[in-house]
Amino acid sequence: QVQLVESGGGLVQPGGSLRLSCAASGSVSSIYAMAWYRQAPGKQRELVAVIISGGSTNVADSLKGRFTISTDNAKNTVALQMNSLQAEDTADYYCRADSRVVSTTYTYWGQGIQVTVSS
Repeated sequence: QVQLVESGGGLVQPGGSLRLSCAASGSVSSIYAMAWYRQAPGKQRELVAVIISGGSTNVADSLKGRFTISTDNAKNTVALQMNSLQAEDTADYYCRADSRVVSTTYTYWGQGIQVTVSS
């Protein structure tokens, strides 16, 4: 089992920055990928960024240059740095972890955290 807790959300003005963190606990050694998703009101959940064990990352094309994903393995956390935020970035942001135990994979989600970009 893996537990995920997001933090760092809130209200920010357009053009501002926020840094979201996702702290993983439990069977963290089984995690091979972590990601951030977001879901805006009335829209489907979409992938924001993913980081694979070993350090390779990928950010959604529309967010490249503004969003960065990173990990602190010592603290079992994954961060999402969001810069130049726009109203369209307003959404609930979710942390996801994928783990593997022997040949079985599991997916875990955090509860989500709200990000509101507004003046």
